[in-house]
Amino acid sequence: MRIAIGCDHAGFALKSALKEWLESEGYDVNDCGAFSDERVDYPVFGAKVGEVVSAGNADFGVLVCGSGQGICMAANKITGIRAGVIRDGWDAETTRRHNDANVACFGERVTEAASAIASLRIFLRTEFEGGRHESRIELLGALDEGAQI
Repeated sequence: MRIAIGCDHAGFALKSALKEWLESEGYDVNDCGAFSDERVDYPVFGAKVGEVVSAGNADFGVLVCGSGQGICMAANKITGIRAGVIRDGWDAETTRRHNDANVACFGERVTEAASAIASLRIFLRTEFEGGRHESRIELLGALDEGAQI
């Protein structure tokens, strides 16, 4: 499985821990930056990971900033991206099972590495449930295309 990963300066340490875990589990990881804890802007990296996933060059994306919120908002501006902030296993499972999320976003300032790794494991192993949720995902896709719903 191919994973695109990115962060801003406030998420560098957690991104590094998540990347190390992903690689140890055999995932093919595309690190889109940032590559240090020097100040950078989260929209740049949210967009980079979103574009890689949207283009089909990664199966999932993983993003980290201080809270997880800003970088999630940036990723969701990219057509075809369904990013969610993940704080725990319930978030991880629900965003995949009900929302077919393709990008997991974490906040380094609010989520410890062990919890983020456990949640990411759940996220990557959970399948989209489909069924009653399918029409909602279709509506999200229509919004990507500028539809009024």
